[in-house]
Amino acid sequence: MKPAYLLGIDIGTQGTKAVLVDAHGRVRGTTLQKSRLKRPAPGAVEEDPEYQFRAVCRCIRDCLALARIDPAQVAAVGIDGQMAGILGIGADGRHVTPYDSWLDTRCSAEIARMKREAGDEIIRKTGGPPSFNHGPKILWWKRQHPDVYRRIAAFVQPGAYAAMRLCGLPAAEAFIDTTYLHFSGFADNARGQWDADLCRSFGVAAAKLPRIVDPQTVVGHVTTRVAARCKLVAGTPVVAGCGDTAASFLACGATQEGVCVDVAGTASVFAATTRSFRADVEHGLLGWGRSATPGLWHPYAYINGGGMNVAWFAASVAGAKPASGHALDRLNRLAAKLAPSAGDPIFLPHLGGRVSPAQPDLRGCWAGLNWSHSAAHLYRAVLEGVALEYCLYRDALVALNPELAIREIRVTGGGQHSALWNQIKADALQTPVVQVTRREGAPLGAALVAGYGVGLLDDLDATTRRWIETANTERPAPALAAHYRSRLTRYQRLLDAMQQWSELATENQP
Repeated sequence: MKPAYLLGIDIGTQGTKAVLVDAHGRVRGTTLQKSRLKRPAPGAVEEDPEYQFRAVCRCIRDCLALARIDPAQVAAVGIDGQMAGILGIGADGRHVTPYDSWLDTRCSAEIARMKREAGDEIIRKTGGPPSFNHGPKILWWKRQHPDVYRRIAAFVQPGAYAAMRLCGLPAAEAFIDTTYLHFSGFADNARGQWDADLCRSFGVAAAKLPRIVDPQTVVGHVTTRVAARCKLVAGTPVVAGCGDTAASFLACGATQEGVCVDVAGTASVFAATTRSFRADVEHGLLGWGRSATPGLWHPYAYINGGGMNVAWFAASVAGAKPASGHALDRLNRLAAKLAPSAGDPIFLPHLGGRVSPAQPDLRGCWAGLNWSHSAAHLYRAVLEGVALEYCLYRDALVALNPELAIREIRVTGGGQHSALWNQIKADALQTPVVQVTRREGAPLGAALVAGYGVGLLDDLDATTRRWIETANTERPAPALAAHYRSRLTRYQRLLDAMQQWSELATENQP
């Protein structure tokens, strides 16, 4: 019997990545194609879906070339992708809009409308509040571009679009997998179906919403034409895949209740793993998303561009060259020498607006500066701001799930390499922060889902136990628990004050 391989592809914000693994999780090839984000207007962030699909094809082709395997040995392809953005497709399955990114803030007015008219109901049913996600974005296209809206046969996400293109699927076979539903604005997440009342309330035709499938569902097979382009074999199964954060959680081994995850990437994501669905109506902080692992849920929240703040600080404040790893290493060394102090400045990490909960006009700031503070203090505050925001997410989680025992936080993404950042998070949350040895991230999660979908892997929990190993652990300092409780109180008060300031500034705009 020939060995079998799995292709996992991640359509991320910074680029499209792919990994080819064998049935034991051993990597045979990895590739990356950088993204091309466009900013055509204030608040607008878009990508070309055709470019995203070409990147997927290039990644597949390059992975196969690196591995030098027979393409007939690829058992399945799984694709994950950015979750909160949307793109509209016509009846033929081809895009008629650009990809409206999760970083795009033009739908702010629609967020306010959905919150005002049915905010609690949306959270209760979908598991997530209206934010820079599907519902407000769909309404924005309907209001701002009615002619384009009429041409849209279905709204999908980049992962689904790429899978549809691989398989030549028309809009009638468009799909969304269950891990995205808490971002939808119009779903009954617990039942895994669209909610007729929510659709009716906002005048959205249910026909424009794709069918809902499980992540492991085989949605089609690679066509002959695309197979020649990707160097795959025609007929290779393609599974639905999942959202990129869900894939990252899976790749960390978050397949048991009580395991939390910190995705220290472009967005800073904090997630837990539970067995129950409990919508966060009271706080509006947590989106309660389905896990790629059957029977589990991931309540989580994120900071829009939380990881981008680190690169921004290094380049724009510290004056380092873009993507300079040496500059970040130096900043980490300098900041690590500083003992935590009550007089340290506090930083709000919401430079692009707050997502969890939706406060789109809120912006970032430092507070409490004095002449003794250096660039190292400011940098440490940038790292700490994410940790303090995570504490708010943790507190909301515990309030909803008081019986949940949080065991550890597994960290992934580029930010995991900062031991200082990991230690700050461990101290603020008073929970061990654990690195994982695997570095593939979301593409590995997509490969796991692909293997599960075609029966090559029979159990995701058992497989992740074999494939995923933990590495360095930063343990919390109990002596700092009181310090961070005090810091959290001040952080919350600063949040409240800045929200009032942003509302006043918005009111005074001409």
